[in-house]
Amino acid sequence: MRKDYTVLYKDSSNSCFLLAGYLTVSIEPLPPVVIGDTVTLKCNFKTDGNLREIVWFQVIEGSTGKQKIFTYDALYNNSYSNLEDNRRQEEQLYQSTVRLPEVKMEDDGVYECHVGVYDMSLSSKVILDSSSIILTIIVPPKSISVVAANSPAPFSRYEAENFTLVCTVTGAKPAPTVYFKRDGELIDVVPPASSTFQHSSLWSSLVLPSRDLDDTKLKKSLTLQDEEGKVARLGQDDPDGSQLSRELNPEPTTEEVPETMVSREFPRWVQSSDPLFYFQHRQEPVGDGTVNVRAILTWSLNPQLDNEALFSCEVKHPALSMPMQSEVTLAAPKGPKLSMRPDKAKVGDTVRITVQGFQLGPSASEVFPEPMFTWTKVGGHLLDGREQHDGRELVLERVPAELNGSMFRCTAQNPLGSTDTHTRLIVFENPRLQKGKENDIGKFSFISKGP
Repeated sequence: MRKDYTVLYKDSSNSCFLLAGYLTVSIEPLPPVVIGDTVTLKCNFKTDGNLREIVWFQVIEGSTGKQKIFTYDALYNNSYSNLEDNRRQEEQLYQSTVRLPEVKMEDDGVYECHVGVYDMSLSSKVILDSSSIILTIIVPPKSISVVAANSPAPFSRYEAENFTLVCTVTGAKPAPTVYFKRDGELIDVVPPASSTFQHSSLWSSLVLPSRDLDDTKLKKSLTLQDEEGKVARLGQDDPDGSQLSRELNPEPTTEEVPETMVSREFPRWVQSSDPLFYFQHRQEPVGDGTVNVRAILTWSLNPQLDNEALFSCEVKHPALSMPMQSEVTLAAPKGPKLSMRPDKAKVGDTVRITVQGFQLGPSASEVFPEPMFTWTKVGGHLLDGREQHDGRELVLERVPAELNGSMFRCTAQNPLGSTDTHTRLIVFENPRLQKGKENDIGKFSFISKGP
C-alpha cells in the first residue's frame, strides 16, 4: 500500500515549508506451496526517501506475537538473520526477498515485511510502512485404502443386504475431494443429507421360496427355472406338484460327495430395481495440521451383478498432478484350496487342515471382501463334539482310527457368494501304538500266570 507523508522543512534562512513524500510496500502474491518445495517471498517498495531498514517477521500462530526472521540495516550496511543455517537470504534496493528452501508445516502462516525510510529532509525521522502475506503450505495425501465394512460377513441367501465400502485417505492438507467409480465410471450418489441407509430405499427385492439345504447336499440344482430359463409356474408346468415336492424334499447324498467336489451357491432372490448409492464424507483433524478423510459408499448388494465389479476410490488434491486411487474387485470365493499335514496321518497324530488359497477363475486375482471359513464334518459332529469350527484352519488332535474315511467340508463365504470344498481324511495304523498294545498284552499275560 502507498503511504504519503509531509515534513516541515527549514532552510538556511529559517524559512519554513512543507515537503511531501511517499513510501509504498507490497508483497507479491503466492499460490499454495507444496510441502518440501522452495519458495521465495518478495517485498517490493518504492519511496522518494532514503532507506533506513527492512525487517521481516513471521507471525506466531495463535498469538499476537511475532518472530523477527531477517533484518537489513542501511545505516551500517549490514544484515542480521535470526534463523539457523541461514535458510533465508535477502537482497535489497527496491526489492527484498526471503528464500525458504524445503518448506515445512511450521513455515505455514502470516509473513510481514516492514520498511523504514528517512524523510526527504534528511532528518532523523523514520517513516514506516508494511505489508503482509499468508503462506499456505499444502500436503498431498500420504495413503489411500479401501476396505469393506463389517468384514468378514456371511453370504445372505434369501434377502438383499446392505454393503459398505470405506475409503480412508490420510495426512492431507487441505482435505481432498474423494469420490467412487465403478468399472471406470463415476458413481452417481445420493447426497449425504438424503442418506438414510434404510434397507427398503436401497433395493426392492423379490425373495424366492426358502430352502435350508445347501447345494452340496442336493443331487440337482435348486431352481424354479426350466431348461429354457423361464420361471416355472406352479400348477401349470408341474400339474401334479411332483417336481416341487422332489425339490423341497430332496434325498441327501452326503455319502456320495467326491473328494474333489467344489460347489458354489447363488442367492435365492432377484432384484427388481436399480441400486441407489449413498455417500458419506467425514473429516478428522490430526495434530500435525493435516486431516484424515473417510468416504463411505453404501448400497444393497446384488451378487449376480456386483461379482467381479471393479470399484475404485479416487482422490483429487491441489498438491497432486493426477488423481490418487485405490482399487478393489468384488469377488466371491471360488473353492478353497486345502492342504493337510501330515500327508499321511496315523492314529494318534494331530492333523491340521488349512486353507491355502482359492481356485480362482481367469478374471479374478483375489477374493474381496475377506471371506469367512466354516468347517463341518459330513454326517456327524467334529472330533471335539462341536457342530462346526470357524477359522482358516481345522485342527484334529490325536485322531482315532474311527475317523478314517471321514469327509470334512470347508465353506468359504462372503457377501457375494458361498462355496464348499470337501476333503477326505485317511488314517493309517500307527506301528508304534500297535507295538505298544502288543507289549501291554504280553505284560498282562505274564502277570496272569503268577502263583
